[in-house]
Amino acid sequence: MNAQDQSSNKELLSPQEQGLVSISALTATGNMEQLKIRLNDGLDAGLTVNEIKEALVQLYAYCGFPRSLNGINAFMAVSEERKEKGITDKAGKEILVSNKKSDSYERGRKVLETLTKTPQSKPAPGFGVFAPRADAFLKEHLFADIFDSDVLTYRQRELVTIAALAAMQGVEARLQAHIKMGLNTGITEGQLAQVAELIAKNISPAQANTLNKLIGKPAVPVTAPDLMVRISEIEIFPEFLEEYRSILNEESAASVKIEPGVVSLFAMYQKESPTQVRIVEIYANKDAYQSHLKTPHFQHYKTATLKMVKSLKLVDMTDVDTQTMLSIFKKLN
Repeated sequence: MNAQDQSSNKELLSPQEQGLVSISALTATGNMEQLKIRLNDGLDAGLTVNEIKEALVQLYAYCGFPRSLNGINAFMAVSEERKEKGITDKAGKEILVSNKKSDSYERGRKVLETLTKTPQSKPAPGFGVFAPRADAFLKEHLFADIFDSDVLTYRQRELVTIAALAAMQGVEARLQAHIKMGLNTGITEGQLAQVAELIAKNISPAQANTLNKLIGKPAVPVTAPDLMVRISEIEIFPEFLEEYRSILNEESAASVKIEPGVVSLFAMYQKESPTQVRIVEIYANKDAYQSHLKTPHFQHYKTATLKMVKSLKLVDMTDVDTQTMLSIFKKLN
């Protein structure tokens, strides 16, 4: 039984690896609010500061410098907040900047041969012949300069890359190539399926299914039992009505835009009694709701409107016609 448990555990991503996947996916899609939450989770799970730094630097090659730098800035903010709370995170293995004198293109070409287990011609066929500078940047900057650092293993780096590509639209061919590289570094099909689960949770089921299709796994549907639906019945003190509406509008807009698990925060008020506010809240599942409660925009809404709310009643609901709901709320698909 112990041997079976150990074998089963090898099929699972470690908590640190799950952190790398979530951080990479959210950086690639530019979701900074959720990224800050996952950065905290990753550090709490045992990721070192330098491991996260290396992942964020590597991502420039896949999602561009703007989102890579946004991720680095978000990590700086999270690190400062944790220091102010008295939390000391492990720095981890030192990051060394390569000063190797050897041909960086050749180093990168050899690394790519290790990852692909396939001979790599110089220049790369196709794009490398058509745009030699792109081939040079790929080999010299990514697979040489970045991969020279041993803060992350090749396996960890492929998890970072696969997570980022799976989170983004229109890069299926690149994702398929890196799935093969990931398998060559020791990532298992079961772990790739777990990556898809994390993409569904952090990005969307639709993006997760891009990965599932490539690894031959069934699509992940969002079914009615997963949904968390409720109506918030709120009465506002008349003198705070306009201020409350402004804060509510800001919070609901941010939630639907930023959080993949927030399907609807549809706020209304009674025409003949404007202080009676009703909000139709729909979340992809209970985990999405719990994640929503931790976001800075919800926390601001909660604290800023506390004195404005005369009464609050939360009514849990369920849908009558699942198919109609799925067609209305496209975000579920």
